Amino acid sequence: MSDAEPPERPRRAFRAPGRVNLIGDHTDYNDGFVLPVAIDLHCIVDAYPTTDGVIRLRSEADPEPVELPADGAVDPRNVSPRWGRYVAGVVTSLAERGRPAVGIDGFVSSTVPPGAGLSSSAALEVAVALALAAAADFELSPLELALACQHAEHIATGVPCGIMDQLASVAGAAGSALLIDCRSFAVRPIPLPAELALVVVHSGIERALVDSAYAERRQECERVARELGLDALRDASFDQVAHEPRARHVVSENARVLEAVAALEARDFERVGQIMRVSHASLRDDFEVSLPELDALASALDEAGALGARLTGAGFGGCVVALAERRSASAVADTAAEKYHAETGATPTVYICQAMGGAGCLAPASSP
Repeated sequence: MSDAEPPERPRRAFRAPGRVNLIGDHTDYNDGFVLPVAIDLHCIVDAYPTTDGVIRLRSEADPEPVELPADGAVDPRNVSPRWGRYVAGVVTSLAERGRPAVGIDGFVSSTVPPGAGLSSSAALEVAVALALAAAADFELSPLELALACQHAEHIATGVPCGIMDQLASVAGAAGSALLIDCRSFAVRPIPLPAELALVVVHSGIERALVDSAYAERRQECERVARELGLDALRDASFDQVAHEPRARHVVSENARVLEAVAALEARDFERVGQIMRVSHASLRDDFEVSLPELDALASALDEAGALGARLTGAGFGGCVVALAERRSASAVADTAAEKYHAETGATPTVYICQAMGGAGCLAPASSP
């Protein structure tokens, strides 16, 4: 800990969940619809304010600490270690919004696996932002907080991510998925029936958006929208994009999100599963963000008895999400994992996830 610790230590811990996206991928940056779930994997920042204007954070996952000026004057892209770039992005983003340059000293822990497509970076950003805002008595609305963290990721990594990850972490609802309109930022909880389980399986293939074709896909979507004279592909009809595979995925995926919501509300779980399988095929064939391992894992889950399975997040590695009957979820996951490992040689990791509430302050924490 630093020598700048005040006599009274108002130490607090802030939790921000990761998320799994049930359906609606690569629609958020096209002003579309998404259906994520805040899950019971989370990042925690345990910190107290200091008086020297310095941000000091240590992580259980990396022996190298992060030390930054609290005024956001450092270019996040030049920060080392790499996880500190997200911290620096948040510091800069909040400073631009008027946060006083109050330092913190703290510790970061996380159960969200990195490179899995479960929003480990967004969980870190949101937890850090909450700790920084509290230390400086700086108030932001939940939406403003999510937007600040989205901007932080942009300036930290150069990846032009949409709002879904950060907003899902901030606005999560226990027992529910979130229907998010990424144009208006309206959020509506969609209850998940108790008899269904979220089965999330990490393919064992880590994803790195900085090194992927994520930005290229976004540029392709924006090009088609410009050629059609539209603000975003949210406004395109299927006929307008029928011969443009990237745009065709976005338009059809938006429709699938709304159809999946209607099917969940009608308790037509078989239909939800069918929609998830079609979504995976669209991500694989039209948007080309799947991998053979993700295809094999989705198929293994379907064959093991899941209602439906699809890659989740941006693709290029990471996780597959499936819906299964709760009573058989563990057996489905274990059978699929065994089959997948036999076919690919990759080692999967299974998570049976719960839908959790959004980010916030935990009870007072003890020193790590």
